[in-house]
Parts: sequence; structure tokens; C-alpha cells
Amino acid sequence: MAQSYDVIVIGSGPGGYIAAIRASQLGMKVAVVEREHLAGICSNWGCIPTKALLRSADVMHTASHAKDYGLTLEGTIKPDVKAIVARSRGIAHRMNNGVGFLFKKNKVDIIWGEAKVTKPGEVVVSKPTKKPVEPVGPVPKNTLGEGTYTAKHIIVATGARPRALPGIEPDGKLIWTYFEAMKPEEMPKSLLVMGSGAIGIEFASFYRTMGVDVTVVEIMSQVMPVEDAEISAVAKKQFERQGMKIHLEAKVAKVEKGANSITAHVEKKDGSVEKITADRMISAVGVQANVEGIGLEAIGVKTDRGFIVIDGYGKTNVPGIYAIGDVAGPPLLAHKAEHEAVICVEKIAGLPNVHPMDKLKIPGCTYCNPQVASVGLTETRAKAEGRDIRVGRFPFVANGKAIALGEDQGLVKTIFDRKTGELIGAHMVGAEVTELIQGFVVAMNLETTEEELMHTIFPHPTISETMKESVLDAYGRALNA
Repeated sequence: MAQSYDVIVIGSGPGGYIAAIRASQLGMKVAVVEREHLAGICSNWGCIPTKALLRSADVMHTASHAKDYGLTLEGTIKPDVKAIVARSRGIAHRMNNGVGFLFKKNKVDIIWGEAKVTKPGEVVVSKPTKKPVEPVGPVPKNTLGEGTYTAKHIIVATGARPRALPGIEPDGKLIWTYFEAMKPEEMPKSLLVMGSGAIGIEFASFYRTMGVDVTVVEIMSQVMPVEDAEISAVAKKQFERQGMKIHLEAKVAKVEKGANSITAHVEKKDGSVEKITADRMISAVGVQANVEGIGLEAIGVKTDRGFIVIDGYGKTNVPGIYAIGDVAGPPLLAHKAEHEAVICVEKIAGLPNVHPMDKLKIPGCTYCNPQVASVGLTETRAKAEGRDIRVGRFPFVANGKAIALGEDQGLVKTIFDRKTGELIGAHMVGAEVTELIQGFVVAMNLETTEEELMHTIFPHPTISETMKESVLDAYGRALNA
């Protein structure tokens, strides 16, 4: 007889494990099916371990500029690749174990294997056929295995994987995905990064800080194409000052492999082709959802451009089947997956006042140097929608704390609806802006107007003062510029 649950979650990444824990908190009997490693890509190969690498880069950057702070360091500062990677992987193991602890604490059953939805309300689990890129952590004790399981509600949270372009498929040796880029055996002398989204530009920033000769090729007209154009331009200028080479409106048309290098044929907007040789290449041209082999087609779950179609509460077109996180479409962000998880489960539980996901209030963060963060409409999109807007800007170079930190290159930009004073967009580039952006996210969720922001007291001296000054600037009232 099949073991029965209220909720079965397929996948234990940020969306999956949060959905399971919230369902358990609400009194449901819950199980999670996992085939590779607890905590998903985010904690094992994405968000967390990449930030560990970037932290090493930050420390190296600061140490390399010790003289700027009146300090003398003896000897040459060199990256220890094995130690850097070991620290990052150790943090991934810690996160993996942490999710296992949370499942145990919240009485969530773990079913180890590959899940297939054979019909609404039924999941058949078989032995895993996918070999992990690297065993991040041991299979937790007391896990369940192969068999048939039933549940009133099935939540698909299978995430996504790197997308490959035909003819330029990653091989794990010369052409990397983020898996290989996170654990190099040695630093390449040169690197070509194809794609300048968050993944591509973060790795470009990490490797450039480590002394690698980095070239970025982006098919769009700006780096980080989803960001506000003005913010992107400021970031690009800083990247180039650091020695990064950036080719915009260009594409890698062909790659020739040598014994220990690649030569990319980079096709420019004008039709010309430049050959660029590098030791290694990172393919960072996006991801594709893990929708195959789950049984979705057989039961009629709708997909669009490779992603599962859902409503604002995670419901698919098939009753009892839900989807959250990357598998349910952009923005492909861990915090979006977590919030979707809570919305989905609370709706299942019948809680009152559950609000659907508002994607315009999801912040985006890129942890390059300088950092980039944003929420809401860009200036271009606001104008395209016919919005009458006010735009405020404030540079870090006019902020005392930024100057004292030696981090005076940055910009905060705010966008307001001219008629209502509603904050509809905020965009930042500079030191620690990924921590600052949440102030504007809270303001937008509270439907804060410019008047309320102007009357808010910001502590001095802090970089956060640039946020208020940007608001003041939108209304011609900036005090420090």
C-alpha cells in the first residue's frame, strides 16, 4: 500500500525545502523527493558557494590595495586556488547539512530517488540515474527510497540547469559551466566568458580579481541586460578600469579547441569576426528548466518556452499539481522561489489574505565588483509603458562613508510616478548595494511615497544616505550634490 502524505515536494532547493518546512509548520504531513543533494543548486553550486569565492576575491582586492589605507603588507599576495575552492566547498557542505537538520527538526520525510508523477496525487520514485557533479554531502539517514507515494498536493520544485548552445556545448575541460568554474584545479591565465548575466559577470569579476585576463562577450547592447541601462554603463566602466575586456552586441559563432585552449570566433554587429584565444571559456548563456522525465506531459501540465505555467499561487492547469522556483519561469532567483513556496503552501492550507506573487517587487542582486542591485521598473521600461516619471540620482563620490571606505565609485537611481509620488523603481551600483536594496523593496511593498522617504531619517555616516539623497534629487532637493 502506497505511503500517503498531504504534500509531496519534488526537489529540495530553496523553493522545495521552504515549501516542505512551511507545510509542516501548518500541520501537514510532508515528504520531499531528492535525487542528488539537499539544498539544491543554490546552496551547493550557486548562490552561497559563489559568494564564498567572491568573498575571497574581495579580501584579495582589499589586501592588494593596502597602501591606499596606510598599511604595508610584506610579500606578494597570491591566490591559493585549492584553499579558496576548499573553503567554498566546505560552506556548500555546511548548507547541505543545515537543510537536512531542518527537515529532521520539522519532521519532513526525505525520499531519495527520481520522482515521476504518474497521475494527479501519485508519485513513483525510482533509483537515481543522475550522478551528482560532486557528492556534496552524504545521503541523510532514515531516508525512504523506491516506491509509490500518494499526496493530495504535489509541488514540483526541480529547478534548472545550464543551457548549452549547439556546437558550443560545455565539455568540462576547456568549456566550463558554473560547475567547473567553481572548482578550478588551477587558475587559467586567460578566460573568455560568454554571457554577461548575473552568473557570467560574477565569474568574470572573480577571475579578473584573481589576476586572470578576462574577456566577456555579450549579444545584447549592455552588460547585465536586465538592469537599468545607466547603472549597467557605470558598472561596465568599472569592469573595464579593472582590465576586463567587454564586447557588446557580439556573439560567439564558433569555437575551435586546442590541446589546452580555445579560440572563439566572435562575430561583431558590423559583421566582422575577431578570433579570441583563451585558456578556458565559461558558457553562461542562461538556464533551462528541469521539466523532463517527471511525467508532466502525460498528465497534461502546460509549459511555455520550457517552463511550467502557473498562476500567482503556484497552481498549474492540473488540479493538485503545483510548481515553484526556476522550473516555473523567471526571474530565476532563489528568493523568488522561497517566496513562491510560502505563497503556494499557504494557499493550499486555505490561509486568509494570501497575496499572489508581484514580480515587480522582487529584488535582483549581482555580486560582482562593483555590486549591482535593483527592484521595480527600469527607466526605459517605465517610459515604454507611458509612465510620467521623475528620476533621481546620487553618486557615491558625494557620500562621506563611501569616500572613507575608499569605495566612492557608485550610483543610486530612483524612479517615481510623477502624479502619485509612488516609488516604482530603484537601481544601484557600488559597494554593498545588495544589502541596501532591501530598504527600497520594503518601501515599495508599503506603497511608500516620496514624501515619506524624504521624512525618513537615515543614519550618518552610512552609504544608505545615498538612497535618501537620490529621492531628494528626483524632486530637485538634493542636499549634498
